[in-house]
Amino acid sequence: MTEGKEVPEEVDLRLREMVRKLAQGRGVRHALMAIGTGRGDPLWIGAEGAADEEGTPMTPETPFFLASVTKLYIATAVLRLVERGVVALDAPMHHYLPEGLVEGLHRMEGVDRTEEITVRHLLGHASGLPEYLVLAREGERSIFDRVGGDLVTEWGIEEVTSLVRECGRPHHPPRPFDGSRHTIRYSDTNFQLLIAIIEATHGGPLDEAFDALIFRPLGLSKTFFPETDAAREVSPAAAAFWSGDQRLDRAAGPLRSFRDLYGTATDTLRFMAALVYGEVFEDPATAGAMRAHFNPFAFSFDLRPTGPGWPSEYGLGMIRFRMPRIFTGFRQAPTVYGHTGVTGSWLFHVPQLDLTLSGTVDQVMGAPTPYRFVPRLILALREMGVRGGREITWNPEHP
Repeated sequence: MTEGKEVPEEVDLRLREMVRKLAQGRGVRHALMAIGTGRGDPLWIGAEGAADEEGTPMTPETPFFLASVTKLYIATAVLRLVERGVVALDAPMHHYLPEGLVEGLHRMEGVDRTEEITVRHLLGHASGLPEYLVLAREGERSIFDRVGGDLVTEWGIEEVTSLVRECGRPHHPPRPFDGSRHTIRYSDTNFQLLIAIIEATHGGPLDEAFDALIFRPLGLSKTFFPETDAAREVSPAAAAFWSGDQRLDRAAGPLRSFRDLYGTATDTLRFMAALVYGEVFEDPATAGAMRAHFNPFAFSFDLRPTGPGWPSEYGLGMIRFRMPRIFTGFRQAPTVYGHTGVTGSWLFHVPQLDLTLSGTVDQVMGAPTPYRFVPRLILALREMGVRGGREITWNPEHP
């Protein structure tokens, strides 16, 4: 099922075939693929498969789980608060959070570096803090390993920091932001702490902060957190997501605890366009902070798909990604900026073509999908002459 009449018939047919093949991936029950202009206007949206076990058709309007694409929204909210003067990027995180919550989180080689960790470190995954999702106390399994099985409880920032303090070991010292490049490690712990900072400084729960700082200003009426009034009012119902054959979105406690959003293709395209051109901020130049300094991810031997890694790089809440030629038939795919999620979700801007790209396969087994599929999609769009048409106002290689 598709919508959008802005592309020629031959382009429509090729895109339909691409989303059909995407939906035929291992373990994938449905797929959604959306292409928009740099202004956020949808050019083409396609959906294939069933949104749930009952066979409800997946449509271009069906909301889907954004997973870690939500980090783009978290970073946006933090920068909105920076603009208002209530948060400073280079202030230590303990300025905004209770001492007992963050004390002793980063102990490495006998040295406690917790007080060195700033808001900027958290946004850039440069703190060195370990991934709380894969930590476990003696005799227990990690949250990641229990998702979809016996994990029915809800957790908050206190449990996150307790796990890190008791079971974690930092990967590296907090990295300096001095113009040099350092390897970093992706960790959801960083963004759970950022959520706590947003709630502490904005003075309310995360959904209210997002509504005030992002949703209402941009008119995102179909972007929402699970288990909220907005979630219950949305129509059509949100698509399910899986890990293998295990449906994951029915456990309300874990779903709330991840603090990740649902959204529609149209809403995500609109948000990404407003973000990359700074229209979500009071000063459009604020957007440049997210792409001013990128660090490469260190190689990890952990095969659990908790986040992105090589060959992507990370700014402040934003991935920069270009697939090496060896994986694209030695054709150089353009650089993209945005984020991916563990369920195979993606939201990118392609400056060279001024296009916004959104989509998902809603399958944890499909977490690497954006890195394989999106470069092929971009090359196809470039070959077919599909472009957003907006004048580029920033240099994608030198922000």
